[in-house]
Amino acid sequence: MPDRRLILLAIETTCDETGAAVLEGPAPPDLGVPRILSSKVSSQIDLHERYGGVVPEIASRAHVRHFLPVIDEALKASGVAIGDVGAVAVATRPGLVGSLVVGLTAAKALAFALGVPLIAVDHLEAHLYACQLAFPEASVYPCIGLVVSGGHTSLFVCRGPIESELLGGTIDDAAGEAFDKIASLLGLGYPGGPEIQRVAQGGNPRAYSFPRSFLHDDRIQFSFSGLKTAVLYALRGQDGRGAEKPTPEVVADLAASFQEAVVDILVAKSRQALRQTGLKRMGIGGGVAANARFRERIQAMAREEGIELFIPPMSLCTDNAAMGGIAYAKLAAGQVAELDIDVTAGLIRPGR
Repeated sequence: MPDRRLILLAIETTCDETGAAVLEGPAPPDLGVPRILSSKVSSQIDLHERYGGVVPEIASRAHVRHFLPVIDEALKASGVAIGDVGAVAVATRPGLVGSLVVGLTAAKALAFALGVPLIAVDHLEAHLYACQLAFPEASVYPCIGLVVSGGHTSLFVCRGPIESELLGGTIDDAAGEAFDKIASLLGLGYPGGPEIQRVAQGGNPRAYSFPRSFLHDDRIQFSFSGLKTAVLYALRGQDGRGAEKPTPEVVADLAASFQEAVVDILVAKSRQALRQTGLKRMGIGGGVAANARFRERIQAMAREEGIELFIPPMSLCTDNAAMGGIAYAKLAAGQVAELDIDVTAGLIRPGR
């Protein structure tokens, strides 16, 4: 019997990146890892830079302007005609409500016009599925999954691509959000992650002793609000009247010490989750996974623990539509969405 293939158009608009991707993979009920034919992303960094973070209304309006050109660009780059698309996938949870609605509305219209299935994708499961896309010959699941980004810092037990259980997450800020806010405090650019990493290279990570919340706690939880406050006090004093313009050396030391504290927390809680569950594989997704210091430390931890570690390339760490390839697993399981499906907003993934 000839191999049956299906072309998928995936759409991503959960936050401030407008993404579209075209993938080719096995038609249901077959299950396999799809191949990325194209993946295009329109960034909104320039729109949000002046605010030091994402402004939801600006983000959703930008998606309205960009989603058709991005879809067209992805189709052209893949060499696939719109009529050859056999299914449409879109991230419907979690994220910014206005941004999610734009993507879902576009996906519904395309699925209806083409007469093809609509697949609703969980953004966090998709981030971890990027590990499988990056290593198609490997067995990524079952694993511990860490999603660490601007809106999420969560650990999961992933028994399969669409079978995940939340172990614990942040009780306040996400790690990526903390990077953005500290970068703004230090007078650096946006987004904060790359700027903190750049400046920290010239600093001393032990110059300041910043708190590491829950580091020795049995609970698998994260908290970064106290760390942010500690950086503020170190910079300006507890009365807030310290120097407004620190020297470059002080900025570098603060950035390096802050980054090291975040990495310490992420690595320690990942190690704890692996030991508690006994799992020997770990997958990581989200924009903070692009941080060089974090990659260095988490790889060292994996070697120490005898863990098989999967981290996607940079292009699959940040928000993108290619990770919507998880829709093939949902199709194989018969999970097709109705056209009256709605979005589930919020910065954390709702429980099941």
